[in-house]
Amino acid sequence: MTQAAQAYGKTANKTSSPRDLEADLLLQAASQLQSIRDGWESKHTELNAALNNNRKLWTLLVATVTRPENPLPANIRQNVANIGLYVFKQTIAAMANPRPEHLGSLININRELASGLRSHA
Repeated sequence: MTQAAQAYGKTANKTSSPRDLEADLLLQAASQLQSIRDGWESKHTELNAALNNNRKLWTLLVATVTRPENPLPANIRQNVANIGLYVFKQTIAAMANPRPEHLGSLININRELASGLRSHA
């Protein structure tokens, strides 16, 4: 089982709604990336693992939101899918040219989406 799927399963037992679960996982991934960015000199070797974890989480989110049976309005589903594509591109860029400043947009996207999920719960 992948690290993202394991985290999803562990968190599912602690939260009361899918929105809370998604928000918790996004915040965990953002925190992991923030920790690496803040401690770049000693933690940069953890970057690929953190980026892969975030990518796997976003893969699950995009797969879920783009399913035909997803009840969200089409425009929201499309927006989340587009953000997911951006996350995938940023992840590849950060892996190709590892620098702490490349993590800011990924951290912010995760935090903002988590905030939105919590405010609409």
